[in-house]
Parts: sequence; structure tokens; C-alpha cells
Amino acid sequence: MGQRKYLEAISSNTITVGVGPAGTGKTYIASGLIYDAIKVGKKAYMISMEDILTCLRTKDMSISALTTYNKWLKADLLAIDDIMLFPVKKEEAASFFNLINSLHEKTSIIITTNKAPTEWAHTLNDEVLATAIIDRLLYRCEVIKLAGTSYRLENRKTIFSS
Repeated sequence: MGQRKYLEAISSNTITVGVGPAGTGKTYIASGLIYDAIKVGKKAYMISMEDILTCLRTKDMSISALTTYNKWLKADLLAIDDIMLFPVKKEEAASFFNLINSLHEKTSIIITTNKAPTEWAHTLNDEVLATAIIDRLLYRCEVIKLAGTSYRLENRKTIFSS
């Protein structure tokens, strides 16, 4: 999907899921789309799953976390990086579902993940909750599968001479 076409699609509350191994460009593509959205005046944010979980844990105790949460709810585009990379506690998973449910059909979402959605139930340790999240995310969704070897590993530099 071209960047211009994607920017036009933001107003239709689409979801894009980038799936692939580490280092294949998922975060790079997502951050580029966020950058382009901001340049045309959209409210767009790039956040890691870990930052989302931290905000969800603290939003009832911290004004800054609540402000951040409310900012996400008003976003035109939200990119969530490395979703389901690490195990998620049950109460955090429920809070994450509530966020996704609030954004559903109101905000365009980009997700980057190393795991196929079918593996999310194991990460959440709750098949019903994982199915509910997947159901909302895959409703209006484009899945982009990236493959290949890690760009970072292919282009790594060493401090030791060979």
C-alpha cells in the first residue's frame, strides 16, 4: 500500500498489522507512516506495547499517564510496536482490550509484531480475551507479512578486527 493511499485510508479507521521476524523493517515502516501522518496534520503516535501497559497500569494514579491515555483515545493514527512480544498479565490484558475496544472503528491502528495473531492467546494466557482483541483488530485489517533476515544483523559492525 503506497504511503499516500495509506494516509487517505486513515480517515476510514483501518488497521494494519505488520508481522515478521526481528529486523525486517516493521518498526521502520510504521514510524515512517506516523511521520507522514503528522506532516499532513494528523494526530499520530508511535508507542511500544510496554509503554502502553505502563500507561494502563498507572493512568488511575498519575495525571500524566491519564493525559497520555486520553491523547491516544483522540488520535487519528496509533502505531503499537512489538505487540505481544512479552507475556502480559491478565489484568493488563483486560486493560489492553478496553483500550482496543475504545479505539475500535474510531482510530486507525498500525501494529508491529513478531508473532502471528494465533500465538497471542499463549502470550495473554487467555484465549477468550485474545480472540476478542483479534476480532476487533482484524475486522478492517491489512496484514503485511515481512520476511527475510534481520537488517541489523546483516549490517552489524564489529569492534574487533577479523
